[in-house]
Amino acid sequence: MILPITAYGMPVLRRVADPIEPGHEGLEALIANMWETMYNAHGVGLAAPQIGQSIRLFLVDSLQLQDDEEDDEEAEEADAQDDLSEQEGIKKAFLNAQILERDGEPWAYEEGCLSIPDVRADVNRPDRIVIRYQDEQFNDHTETFDGLNARIIQHEYDHIEGKLFTDYVGPLKLRMLKKKLDNIRRGRIDVRYKMKFPQR
Repeated sequence: MILPITAYGMPVLRRVADPIEPGHEGLEALIANMWETMYNAHGVGLAAPQIGQSIRLFLVDSLQLQDDEEDDEEAEEADAQDDLSEQEGIKKAFLNAQILERDGEPWAYEEGCLSIPDVRADVNRPDRIVIRYQDEQFNDHTETFDGLNARIIQHEYDHIEGKLFTDYVGPLKLRMLKKKLDNIRRGRIDVRYKMKFPQR
């Protein structure tokens, strides 16, 4: 089932999400619905707060970027920074994630967000992370990711920490985006997927 994506300005996007306990009701269906929602919106990541649930859950599928790499100008830009062609893509659900380390040379990449449609900005993020998380069966994992995989994970991890990519944008760029952000908050935007906007 395709779920509406919560828009910029919704309070749930600014909350630190709660841990998920084993036996969480409807978790399997929720994850399936989130995958469907993400693909319908042509995203490569989606966090539970983006569908209105303040729980520590997010999905990442960077395999799609490898499939589109030759035709995707953004992927080519990232390739100049980090050899994406030699990276393996990932498709994972991350539950109760905690980033343990961030290191490596920070690099800029133009990011967007399904909750903030038609807004993009360069964001500097460290190249490498170590993250501890649980899979859908609540098995524990600690893994290292780098390059674009690390960037997507950090973007989605921010969502469960109540942060948005616009928080990393400088004041001048943020002023330039203010009208677009206000229009999203007010629901004055045409978007190709279902969204839920703040009450006016």
